[in-house]
Amino acid sequence: MAKLALRVNGAVREIESDDPDVPLLYLLRNDLGLSGTKFGCGLAQCGACTVLVDGRAVRSCNAPARAVVGQDVVTIEGLGSDDRPDPVQSAFIAEQAAQCGYCTAGMVMTARALLAHTPRPSEQQVREALAGNLCRCGSHARVIRAVLRAAAQGGR
Repeated sequence: MAKLALRVNGAVREIESDDPDVPLLYLLRNDLGLSGTKFGCGLAQCGACTVLVDGRAVRSCNAPARAVVGQDVVTIEGLGSDDRPDPVQSAFIAEQAAQCGYCTAGMVMTARALLAHTPRPSEQQVREALAGNLCRCGSHARVIRAVLRAAAQGGR
């Protein structure tokens, strides 16, 4: 049994695991109860499981939990609150950028990472950043508008 100390949403959490290579996604959802991060494909191809690790967008379904020890992990639950949503979350709400919502957390986290490094992205840069996030409902046009809105409003 391995004990992993993970810093998630600003708090250090100790988790015991039989497998130190367990995907971060499983620990977030199953051990910490952070269900906003979704299991999509399990192959890091759809983006539903995206979280921030030291500010970078990371697919948690194939990131071994041991690889993020000592780094800051932020999930959708740690990004904003109902009272104070992150600017990206506010823009997604304003643009009605979610239909079923399954992919939304991953898109928000990817957009947050983009805006942290590129505060005023072009539409093409937004499209490229989100290219690995899949939405079966077809809300991509609204998602792109939401990211551009967040950028225009200084959504750092």
